[in-house]
Amino acid sequence: MGERSEDQQSTIDPSAGRVVPFASPAARSGRAHIEEPIAYDAILLAGFGGPEGQDDVIPFLRNVTRGRGIPDERLEEVAHHYRAVGGVSPINAQNRALKAALEAELERRRIDLPVFWGNRNWAPYLDEAVSDAAASGRTRLIAIATSAYSSFSSCRQYREDYYRVLTETGLGDTVTIDKVRQFFDHPGFVGPFIDGVRDAVAGFLAEGLAPATVRVLFSTHSIPSVDAERSGPREGDPEYRDFGDGGAYAAQHRAVAEVIMTEVAAAVPGASDIDWALVFQSRSGPPTQPWLEPDVCDVIRDLPAVGVEAVVIVPLGFVSDHMEVLWDLDTEAMDAAAEVGLRAVRTQTPGVDPAYVSGLVDLVEERLLGTPTEERPHLTSLGPWFDVCRPGCCENIRAGFKPAAAGVAP
Repeated sequence: MGERSEDQQSTIDPSAGRVVPFASPAARSGRAHIEEPIAYDAILLAGFGGPEGQDDVIPFLRNVTRGRGIPDERLEEVAHHYRAVGGVSPINAQNRALKAALEAELERRRIDLPVFWGNRNWAPYLDEAVSDAAASGRTRLIAIATSAYSSFSSCRQYREDYYRVLTETGLGDTVTIDKVRQFFDHPGFVGPFIDGVRDAVAGFLAEGLAPATVRVLFSTHSIPSVDAERSGPREGDPEYRDFGDGGAYAAQHRAVAEVIMTEVAAAVPGASDIDWALVFQSRSGPPTQPWLEPDVCDVIRDLPAVGVEAVVIVPLGFVSDHMEVLWDLDTEAMDAAAEVGLRAVRTQTPGVDPAYVSGLVDLVEERLLGTPTEERPHLTSLGPWFDVCRPGCCENIRAGFKPAAAGVAP
């Protein structure tokens, strides 16, 4: 089946003037929140992917950086992170575990939705997952991407892949893909972080450290500043708001960190006097290109000069302990702390925590039931985020603006 025309690929709601490619009938309106039940028949679990052997490392990194013209010599600078652990990224095993946990929770709730798992950058690929779903007669898909926040790499790039897969496979005639809302402030995602920070802070204070000597650093992936500024709805959209420096991406992280620290302060005596900061990691762009700062290791090295003796490192931007947590935090950040004599603890990611798994199924269920927006759980004033992404949301002007599913076309 060949590629269809733009008119065939999209459906226009005359009343709203919106175009939402490959959407379910309810989502074709382009409304930000869909408050009517949708009879999905499968879940598409969309992951990043990772190598599973030494021979996979460079081909995987080529996939990740495709279109950017990065030579293998530069890829080898990152490859040694994977080679140090046998060339096997833990991310695929983590997604297998998450898939199994989701299936168990769905069965417990008697929700008859099979889970099809596919990755953006390594096998099993998204096109395989979508093709397998269609071959089994499952054509109304609700997607969960393993990323909680709004940015090009954590949301829009997945949506571009949904569009590409449906176009290249020719399955767009029969398959629709919607997505759950970004879940950065859903209690199921935030809860495991609250638990980890509470325990780490309580441990340091119980050992006699003064609150002023403890610092909490919330770490997330750095992204180009130009991408960050374009995260979230664009100016002119009814859903637009001024998110400040770093766009919606940074604002979401800051808002979640504030919730966590408020909860920890209520649970641990003295914790209200502990300072915290949002920091960034895993920068990969050229030095001439501005990326979000400050870097986690730079901040750690400066902490003793302001009287800090212990640091709690929180991988707030990540859903599991993949390589950017194990290397950039457990190796580089912990080494930086040791170099300057700081005591350091890295808290857990959600992984397959029951609260997180249950929360993901909650997100699917609210779309199955058409849960009213005001009844959807969220812990910050930024939520609940949108079911249908807004026009131009999280665009990447460096890589070129590509069509994307599960969102309103500009």
